[in-house]
Amino acid sequence: QEQLVESGGGLVQAGGSLRLSCASSGRPFGDRTVGWFRQAPGKEREVVAGISWNAITTTYTDSVKGRFTVSRDNSKNSVYLQTNSLKPEDTAVYYCAARRPYLPTNNSVDYDYWGRGTQVTVSS
Repeated sequence: QEQLVESGGGLVQAGGSLRLSCASSGRPFGDRTVGWFRQAPGKEREVVAGISWNAITTTYTDSVKGRFTVSRDNSKNSVYLQTNSLKPEDTAVYYCAARRPYLPTNNSVDYDYWGRGTQVTVSS
């Protein structure tokens, strides 16, 4: 059974950084495109970033461009989201999700497997 587990969230001051990790258990990760999503209280889930199975294509939502970087290490069955220059509006539960080896999309319904999320809280 394919399972994703996020880690690395926490409480950080504005301007700080966190490195989120998404690990896959149960099967190799190398043929999965992975998306990072987030959901703040009272708001819709939104896409943050995505990375193709071969790491050739990366995508970012406009609000995080230049601050967040998505990467992967298939030998470790892991995908990472480096978050820098964090702002209070980045506060949310961050989820990783996997789909078959197509390009990353902004649509959560395109992803088949989801983790349970990790909380990121940015204080002002």
